[in-house]
Amino acid sequence: MDMHDALLNIGLLVVGAKLAEGLLRHAGLNSIVAYTAAGALLGPVTGIVDSTEGIQIFLNIGVFLLFFNIGLNEIDLPGFMATIRGRYFVAATLSVIISVFVSLIVTSDLFGVDFSLNLEFDKALSLAGILSLSSLGVVAKVLSDRGILKELIGLRIFTSVIIAELIALLLIGTTIGELDHELSVTGVARLLGEIGAFAAVTWFFSAKVLPRAIDLLEGFLKVAELWFGLLMGGLLLVVAAGEVFGLHGSLGALLFGASLSGLPNRVRRNIMPGMLSAAEGLFVPLFFAAVGLRLNFSFTALPLATVAALTLIPLAGKLAGAFIGTHLARLETPSVLATSLMAKGVAEIALLVVLLETGVIAEEVFSLLVLLMFGYILLSPPAIGMAISRAKEPEQPVSQMPVPPSFARHALEGVAVNSVMDWTRTYPGAALSVMDFVDKWVVSHQPDYLVVDKGAPVGTVSLGRLRRLSKGSWPTTSLGDVMSRSFPRAWPDEPIDEVLERMTDQSLQVIPILERGTDRFLGSVTSQDVLDLVVLMHQIEGEVQRRAVDAPAK
Repeated sequence: MDMHDALLNIGLLVVGAKLAEGLLRHAGLNSIVAYTAAGALLGPVTGIVDSTEGIQIFLNIGVFLLFFNIGLNEIDLPGFMATIRGRYFVAATLSVIISVFVSLIVTSDLFGVDFSLNLEFDKALSLAGILSLSSLGVVAKVLSDRGILKELIGLRIFTSVIIAELIALLLIGTTIGELDHELSVTGVARLLGEIGAFAAVTWFFSAKVLPRAIDLLEGFLKVAELWFGLLMGGLLLVVAAGEVFGLHGSLGALLFGASLSGLPNRVRRNIMPGMLSAAEGLFVPLFFAAVGLRLNFSFTALPLATVAALTLIPLAGKLAGAFIGTHLARLETPSVLATSLMAKGVAEIALLVVLLETGVIAEEVFSLLVLLMFGYILLSPPAIGMAISRAKEPEQPVSQMPVPPSFARHALEGVAVNSVMDWTRTYPGAALSVMDFVDKWVVSHQPDYLVVDKGAPVGTVSLGRLRRLSKGSWPTTSLGDVMSRSFPRAWPDEPIDEVLERMTDQSLQVIPILERGTDRFLGSVTSQDVLDLVVLMHQIEGEVQRRAVDAPAK
């Protein structure tokens, strides 16, 4: 196929996809379904467009840009690390483990049942991971559309799903590469070491070096859209480097995006319009329209047992994992959280395309699973909405749960620190004994405390650290002896999500606020303050809506 035909096909797919999105939106259909339907109409149905290698490079870029955006907007590494010892981490981890284990029944012959997929174990594990994914993108949109993203139940759902999604993506990333992986203790350890090294280098370059370098270059070069150009180029370089490590480029793109998820709001405002325009206007519609080109009814040739197993067994595993995980972790509103963990989105389809292109799954299996993913995309939002509407909030909200910075970006956009800061709080001094501190200062739901001397913050004290002291030493040990003198600071005009990220980086739930220019101590912000703001905003919105309903018509 020559360049003319390739460009013609690309143009038809993009135009058809965007027109289908506009038309099918009125029927309540997801944009991804619309894009794929357009591709199916232009390809298998009418034969106007063929699936050829001429557009493959554009499709690959679409996959990488898709996973870059998932990493940038959905993956929250500081928030993930802050939850590791929490109940939400336990629930999400159990959910993924159980779901993957059950899905292996159909994707592998590990249990002596052969469904004719003929997959090696690492490839079967990769497919099981895809079938066990949860989609934060779908969940966040449902929460936002229903106006509950700023409720505590929204935070619980958001936190659970983001952990489950990241765990499943990391599992898939270790098995989806085109290189064969040695399934031994040594082979797995080597692979994990390679991924860890790659992730560390990617994070250091993306989060520490690149932003500062671009800031310097912007002032010197005066080039328009410098951030956008260098990030797109950097994305392709990271993808190429990931392939060298034996990792699929999608994992490299995901890690690159996740490394940049903590970019300052100023930078995000500069780059996101361009990234979204490129993704939503060209690459993502083209990619999913091309998925439609590959859809057919070949899955009807699969044995009925295989079709039933691929449809029902992963669904049962996902349900079992979600409900068992949330109940064993004793989370509030477990049915809502379990239903939200069932959500699936675009990442699964993109990863299925990778498995198809690398010859891991056949065309029949691909078509069947993509159609099943569409079912999840269409049914997950109303199912989550129904579970939320039936849920009863606990009388006392759960505190001490981490607030992921990505949640603040979604729910508290535009909220600055001075809207959250407590200006009146009093603080213990460094000379206070541990015994007096525990007797007079410790309150429920606050694990970290700021220590202030002469009107300036001098350290932080963690209850976890105090518990490691023998109680006999409490009367003679001062806070100055046990406090950490290294702690982050914040300023009142900063966005709250950036401050939360700084807190989670340091595993703290309190941060002092200083006046810009003078460094005068103004007050502090805790994670509980943010939770209180979320509750207050929800109460205000509810009161406004109630008054609007009660107001007499004029």
